[in-house]
Amino acid sequence: MGALPVEDPADDRWSMMMKAAMAGDEGVYRRLLEELGRSVRAMARAAFARARLGDADVEDAVQETLLAIHLKRHTWDPGQRLGPWVNAIARHKIIDAMRRRGARRAEPLEDFQDFLPAPEEEDPHALSDAKKLMETLNPRQRDIVQSISLDGQSIAATASRLNMTEVAVRVALHRALKSLGTAWRRSVS
Repeated sequence: MGALPVEDPADDRWSMMMKAAMAGDEGVYRRLLEELGRSVRAMARAAFARARLGDADVEDAVQETLLAIHLKRHTWDPGQRLGPWVNAIARHKIIDAMRRRGARRAEPLEDFQDFLPAPEEEDPHALSDAKKLMETLNPRQRDIVQSISLDGQSIAATASRLNMTEVAVRVALHRALKSLGTAWRRSVS
């Protein structure tokens, strides 16, 4: 699952950075977490792509990995390389995220557009229900869902307009859609 090569020079640098961080260098620790985040993100994307699960939960897996590294950094043996320790944590967090995701697969909608019927007429009650569900979101999430899912804006355009990174917009959209699903299930039960 995308492990570091045995003689990866980044691993030596990471080990030195972790030692400096454990000695109290916050700036080095911040840079280390950024570098580890990029590496774990690539590892998670590859794992999710191989499983054909899409990348909606990748950021959650990355954040959970970085949090675990932070909380468990005292368990790392400075006499050992940091890479294998990080990879073990990342592998477990990615697997956990994939298990939570379940067997759902992300399939491009374009593959099915010839088979999906176009809506006959809009049901005014459905629009009313949708508006009620949207009101369950916080304003930022509502704005993101409206912009991307309803108005058809790109993630890049939405991120630029809201002064957010594209990754942050994707994560917020994913979480908002998850919240909408939960709110909808509550409303029909």
